[in-house]
Amino acid sequence: MKFGIVIFPGSNCDRDMIYTLETIMKQEVVQLWHKDHDLRDCDFIVLPGGFSFGDYLRSGAIARFSPIMQSVIDFANKGGCVLGICNGFQIACEAGLLPGALLANKNQKFICDNVHIKSETKNSLMTSLIDKHKALKIPIAHGEGSYYADEKTLKHLNKNDQILFRYCDEFGDITEESNPNGAIENIAGICNESRNVFGMMPHPERASDIELGNTDGKIIFESLIHAMVNSTI
Repeated sequence: MKFGIVIFPGSNCDRDMIYTLETIMKQEVVQLWHKDHDLRDCDFIVLPGGFSFGDYLRSGAIARFSPIMQSVIDFANKGGCVLGICNGFQIACEAGLLPGALLANKNQKFICDNVHIKSETKNSLMTSLIDKHKALKIPIAHGEGSYYADEKTLKHLNKNDQILFRYCDEFGDITEESNPNGAIENIAGICNESRNVFGMMPHPERASDIELGNTDGKIIFESLIHAMVNSTI
């Protein structure tokens, strides 16, 4: 598979993602500059974390208008797979690729910590191999990570099995105390209705290398690669 990592001014997790996909997962990776239009025949596009354009105006709001984003939107509308992580999730929501929005954390502070999440469905590239009963320890690092959607959208997400991950405690229990940012219904990740665009606030690329003492995030990449290669979703 060929992964394209979109790099915006202010991206700071692009190298982490490149390392994880290229070195850990042994995939072909190319870097895509935000001013370009050519996606270079990539099979999968990743919008990485960071602070695109300094998070001025609103996180992801300026990056959404970068030239390459129209190509990404067209790619997704044709069924191409796109993953947004942290700031990339914010950009995907701003671009209309995913429903809802990411609001300021409930404590109004930047949070950098390890949290636990659990998969809510096996019906996605991202989660097909993940044990729904297992809590995964994944880092977060964001100031605007509180997922919000109105009642109608939230009902639609639940009905259509579009919620990928929820924040939980180490035992897999979804509690108010395990919600780090105030996200509605503890939502940590979602997909679109067509199940080809994915977004999550936690950083699985920071939990995929044994040298870091945590490989819980690796299963997410194993899942999406396995599902795409074997066309199981």
